[in-house]
Amino acid sequence: MTVTVREVAENDFFGWLPLFDAYCASRGRQLDDTKALIVWSWIQDPRSALRATVAADEAGDLVGLVHYHPEPRTLDASIGLVVDDLFVADEHRRGGVAAELLGRVRAIAGELRATRITWANDPGDADGLRVSEELARRSPAIVFEMDL
Repeated sequence: MTVTVREVAENDFFGWLPLFDAYCASRGRQLDDTKALIVWSWIQDPRSALRATVAADEAGDLVGLVHYHPEPRTLDASIGLVVDDLFVADEHRRGGVAAELLGRVRAIAGELRATRITWANDPGDADGLRVSEELARRSPAIVFEMDL
């Protein structure tokens, strides 16, 4: 399957929404209208750090997404990119779509002269772990979360 990877467009909302909803569900989270509109507004706001890239199939239907943002890296005084969300529709998994999405993030990192791209995987997502281990090295860091 051939996909086109591109920056999300303003008129992509109704193609993006079911992908983001499925991503949230795969992480045990429910997406409601308010959360969806907030995230979409961040993606569309040029003042927001959050960016989105999508993959479209031959028919133009969106089949994958990646959300990412730059962050300062204090230890080496550089910029890194953090992938917040990476999702490919089930019927398009194992076809290289995630690698193409991450490849676009890598190209953007190069344009920004970033020194690192980081992301986390759900340990139960075998496809996500497989593609991550093919494209990157596993970090020795242990991530903690503090709920507020």
